[in-house]
Amino acid sequence: MMRRNLFQTTRSIYLGLACVSLALHVLLALFCLSVLQTACVSPTSSSTSSSSSIPRTDTPHHHQSVSHSSSSSATSSSNKLQTSPQSEELPANKLHHEEKGSFGEATEKAKNLTGAGKEIQKVKDHSKLEVLFKHLLYNLPRPELQEDDLLLTLKKNENEKDTRSYKKKTGSEEKEEEDTISIDGLWQSDSEEEEEGYNKVFWTSDVETHPPWLRFHLGISRWELYNRKDPNLAQMTHYLATQRILGAVQKTGGTQLKLLLSFPNYGEALLKPMKQSRHAETDLNLFYFSDFERHNAEISAFHLDRLLGFNRIPPVVGRLINVTSEIRGITTDHKLSRTFFASLAGNVCFYGQCEYYCSTEHPVCGQPHLLEVSLAAMLPDLILAPRRSWRSPWRRSYSRTKLAKWEKDPTYCDTVKQTPPYNHGTRLVDLIDMAVLDFLMSNMDRHHYETFEKFGNEMFLLHLDNGRAFGRHSQDEPSILAPLQQCCRIRRSTLLRLRLLSLPEFRLSDMMRESLAQDPLAGVAPLLSDSHLSALDRRLETVLQVVQTCQEKHKDVIYNDVEKYDRDYDQQPD
Repeated sequence: MMRRNLFQTTRSIYLGLACVSLALHVLLALFCLSVLQTACVSPTSSSTSSSSSIPRTDTPHHHQSVSHSSSSSATSSSNKLQTSPQSEELPANKLHHEEKGSFGEATEKAKNLTGAGKEIQKVKDHSKLEVLFKHLLYNLPRPELQEDDLLLTLKKNENEKDTRSYKKKTGSEEKEEEDTISIDGLWQSDSEEEEEGYNKVFWTSDVETHPPWLRFHLGISRWELYNRKDPNLAQMTHYLATQRILGAVQKTGGTQLKLLLSFPNYGEALLKPMKQSRHAETDLNLFYFSDFERHNAEISAFHLDRLLGFNRIPPVVGRLINVTSEIRGITTDHKLSRTFFASLAGNVCFYGQCEYYCSTEHPVCGQPHLLEVSLAAMLPDLILAPRRSWRSPWRRSYSRTKLAKWEKDPTYCDTVKQTPPYNHGTRLVDLIDMAVLDFLMSNMDRHHYETFEKFGNEMFLLHLDNGRAFGRHSQDEPSILAPLQQCCRIRRSTLLRLRLLSLPEFRLSDMMRESLAQDPLAGVAPLLSDSHLSALDRRLETVLQVVQTCQEKHKDVIYNDVEKYDRDYDQQPD
């Protein structure tokens, strides 16, 4: 009897445990089912649109999302940026204007021409830089681009196939196979195996297969280096600021140290290092040829050139690099590698080899490894796009005692106007545009300029090598404006934009401050001090005063390159 009761008790316990186990399994199954359902929920439309958004270069946000196809996961991951909130972009065929502002009695007419002040509410609600770039003066109609107006074009091979033979190794055996690849362009990597750090890709006529540097090259036209509204401009600057550095060698030529960096997908950039504090002002007793080149001057010159509507300086960005791992550790330049040393402060330094300022007395040092640099996009290879170097008619003598002809003869411009190529076309007003840019940033070192040979004399001037700009803020150099003062000629579009940037709503210093804030190095410290920014406003007033003086003395001062501007402006809705 006792044994029977024990058996019944044991069976009850087993049944109870079985029920508890079954209940736990049911709960676990329900939990797993809910997790699986949650994981399968499709992403919201907002996140989808965010991941596929294309950056707009007209907004003040530099870090925007970038989407384009890449040949490897490493490359594609490095080309993605955070998306910033942006306002709705204006259609290209419907441009608006800002509120009217006063510029004195002498510029009352200019106030109407620039259309400043029509939409004061836009300036309050949105970025001033964004509104500025939507102004009609920054969206003037250009002739439709023809094939001859593009520097480089893809050669299409339609209905052709490229048969390539290559070898594959399977264990110890080697067999040869033929791989037939359909192509529609000639931009292919011919390497049989993936080179170290480079991706095996095929760049066709489909723009989505091109890396940003190639898109930049293909976008160069007779009228400008880049289209400000092209989304690739943001992708190009992001490429320079984030891509892994594969190689670093010293670039030959020039008077100061600069390096040539190489990136994945065969991109390249020109590096100029930080050699002095960005707030340091050049000694007034220093001969201008002896001035240091500044990394922040190269960056600031690109932004100023863009604000003036020229678009003639290749994209430049700032970047923090590791001197040890990103230069010394990867360089194949033995001459450069031999110049590295550790300073008494514990910083890693190097000085390279160049004509001037490459010595132990003028080292480039990290803090202790990190170094601020500027990285400029490289122009197409000279084999593909030969360039011609022109000696500037207003070149300085670079002598401490001898003066140049233009410094002694106030009528010097009359001779220049009769000399090719300045006696025809836009070359003279192009040179004056460059003089205005140089005066605003106090660059006295413009001895030569370059053009692409393909376009002959009918193209813009390349505004290269601006490292000696922004050296002094307390003093201006009026001699830089000699081409404008002596020739009394200026483009109408340039003059109207200068007047627009002199108005309180779009003060040049404010526009520069906002534009420079897009650069990655702006997070370290402002690229230009307030003194340099204030100097821009002061120098802009000087330029406008020189133009006004010319207008009082001469009738034929304005080179009218915007005949349709007044009619187009009058047709805009209020």
